[in-house]
Amino acid sequence: MRIVKIKMFLIAAFAGAVMMSCQKDNLDPSSSADFNDVVLSAARYSVAEDSVTKKHCKGKLTELAEADIPAAVTAYIGTNYDGATLKFAGTDTQGNVVVGLTLADGTYKGLIFDSAGTFVKELSHYRKHAKLTEVAIADLPASVSAYVVANYTGAEMKRAGTNEAGEHFVMLSTAGAPVVLLFNADDTFNKVLEKTKGRGNKKFGHGHK
Repeated sequence: MRIVKIKMFLIAAFAGAVMMSCQKDNLDPSSSADFNDVVLSAARYSVAEDSVTKKHCKGKLTELAEADIPAAVTAYIGTNYDGATLKFAGTDTQGNVVVGLTLADGTYKGLIFDSAGTFVKELSHYRKHAKLTEVAIADLPASVSAYVVANYTGAEMKRAGTNEAGEHFVMLSTAGAPVVLLFNADDTFNKVLEKTKGRGNKKFGHGHK
């Protein structure tokens, strides 16, 4: 009888743990999507600010839809970076194409192509600025939190991350729409980042060209 009671207790405890886990997972279903938006904003910023982009590109980058990426660019990435995931693609006024990728091994790579889709060069500092480590809102530098409170009344800080350069990216939930703020390595405010339209989910490789 005692063995039966113990078994029943264990079953009940396991069921309770599963239910608690499911409830916890359902508390904020948009959580991972929110941070992905921060990552995409960092990718956009990284390709635009890289020294190679500034050297070769003319004018502001215009975001390029996945379906509009030149076939030659897609083929090059599929051949040389099998399994890579697109994070950002954009063109300048001369048609040069810049892309930000997350490779199959989890590392980051930025590439630039000319208007004909011919590979030009890898970006020099893309990885340093695009690779984000999530930071808990409570662990953000005091000056970053103070800036948000002073300049975005009523906004909620949803997710945040920092890159290898020490910059902070903070997503806010405002009355209008989500906003991503960039702070310099010294924790001073830099600028509001443009919202990335793409979801960064195109995979390159065999069968994806």
